[in-house]
Amino acid sequence: MKKAAFKIITYISIFLVLPFLKLFGKKYYETKVVPKLLTVLCNTKPNHYQRKKVVPLATGDVVEIGVGPGLNLQYYNFEKVNKVIGIDPSDELNKIAKKNADKVNLDIEFNLSSAESIDLPTSSVDSVVCTFSLCSIPDPNRALNEIYRILKPGGKYFFCEHGISPDLTTRVFQNATNIFYPKLSGGCHANRDIPKLITDSGLNIIEKDTMYLPGSVKFLGFNYWGVAVR
Repeated sequence: MKKAAFKIITYISIFLVLPFLKLFGKKYYETKVVPKLLTVLCNTKPNHYQRKKVVPLATGDVVEIGVGPGLNLQYYNFEKVNKVIGIDPSDELNKIAKKNADKVNLDIEFNLSSAESIDLPTSSVDSVVCTFSLCSIPDPNRALNEIYRILKPGGKYFFCEHGISPDLTTRVFQNATNIFYPKLSGGCHANRDIPKLITDSGLNIIEKDTMYLPGSVKFLGFNYWGVAVR
């Protein structure tokens, strides 16, 4: 019953509440609505369960792409991580992340920049983590090329993303809603082919699993997670 109610509330929010809130103006929507929306949507129990599958695997010097409000920080293995550099272009989300960073035993640096242009030397990091962020990066191909560039040879990319569904009906719905949904959700695209994007950058996927996250709305719920190596 709770799962059904969550789905109904999610659909009402997406198709009725969010379009209404956009009427208050672009600046209001992007600074007041989107950060809270992303925090809620990415803060569900199934999402956190997925984060715990990949984030603790990161080692050494780590870059987190789309650190957002810092929901992953609690899951890093501080005994295996030297430092974490959080990349995110949102000043509003960075402020929330800094508050969460105070609660964990990690050396954390926040870099208010774009994933498509990472201000770090080539072959300089051991791990890159990206969870539920590749969907909203404007140019995912360029971002993944940057990830490939900054990883050391043999460095690993740990990913967990929602993306294109293997089911025809859901895929059609994803493609249809992609006309307007990114404009309501901070640039989130429901129909990106995650494995293809990763491998097109030159990264080699060595582990990959998929499933629909329990309780999620189907067009946003098909999840890919795993490890790729440079």
